[in-house]
Amino acid sequence: MNDSRTILKNSPVSCFADEIDPSVDRQTALMEELGIGWVEFRSGDGKGVADYTEEEAERLMRRLEEKKIRVSAVGSPIGKIGIGDDFEPHLEKLAHVMRLAKIWDTPYIRSFSFFIPEGEKPESFRDEVFRRMDRMVELAARENLILLHENEKEIYGDLAPRCLELMENFGGANLKATFDFANFVQCGQDTLEAYEMLKEHIAYVHVKDALFDGGRVVPAGQGNGRVKEILTRLDAAGFSGFLSLEPHLADFAGLSGLEKNAALRGRSDTEAAFVTAYEALEKLLRG
Repeated sequence: MNDSRTILKNSPVSCFADEIDPSVDRQTALMEELGIGWVEFRSGDGKGVADYTEEEAERLMRRLEEKKIRVSAVGSPIGKIGIGDDFEPHLEKLAHVMRLAKIWDTPYIRSFSFFIPEGEKPESFRDEVFRRMDRMVELAARENLILLHENEKEIYGDLAPRCLELMENFGGANLKATFDFANFVQCGQDTLEAYEMLKEHIAYVHVKDALFDGGRVVPAGQGNGRVKEILTRLDAAGFSGFLSLEPHLADFAGLSGLEKNAALRGRSDTEAAFVTAYEALEKLLRG
C-alpha cells in the first residue's frame, strides 16, 4: 500500500521503461531510483519484445529479479498489423509471446484489433476483425492468459463504442480492456464517456494525457483526458490494477522548462521526460 496517496493506494505503478532508454540497464537504474517495481516490457537492448527468444527471456528475467523488478504485462505488438495482412504468421507470433509471458510470470499480454485502411469504414471489416479476435482469445483461453485490448488510433477498437462491442462479444476471463487516456483524446473521444461505457471491462490503465487541439501528448492531468476524475472513479469502484506509465513526452514542448536542470543531474532528455511523467502521475494520486 502507498500511504502517500489519497486514491488508488493498491494500484501498482508499472511503466514502458524503453521510453527511459534502449538499454535495459539504464531502464532499471532509473526505475530503481524512482521506486518503480514493475515494467510493461516492450523492448530493450535493441530488440522488440516479440523478437526475444525464450532463452533471452529467461536471461532478462534473471536480470530483472536481481533488481527486484517484475513484469506487469508483455507490451506486445499483437493485433497491430493491417486487417488485410496475413494473419497466420501473426497468430504464431502470439503463441510465441505467450511462451514469453509464462517465462516472465505475467498473465497479461497487450493486444490490438488491427489497423483499418485509411478512409475506409471500420464496420466494413467487422467480420474479419471478429474472426481474428475469436482465434486470439481462444488461444489465450487455452493457455490461461489474458489479452489486454488497448484502444489505439486507427485500429478497429479505437473509439469507445467499438471497444465495447469487442468486450461484449469476446470479453471475459481472457480478454479485458486497457484504458488509454491519450489515445482516446487523439481520436476525439470523450474519455469520461469512454470510461462509463467500458468501466466493467477495464483491468489495466495506460497513463498518458493529450490535448484535443493537435493531439499533443502532455503530462497526466495537463490535457483533456480527465485523468484525475477517471482515476478517482476507478478508486471509488475498487480498482486495484496496474497504472502503466507511457510518457510519450520526448517532444513535449514544455519539457525544457520543467526539466531545465536535467543535464546537471546527469539525465538524458528521455530520462528527464520519464521523470516528469512519473511526478505528474504521483501528484494526481496524492490529491
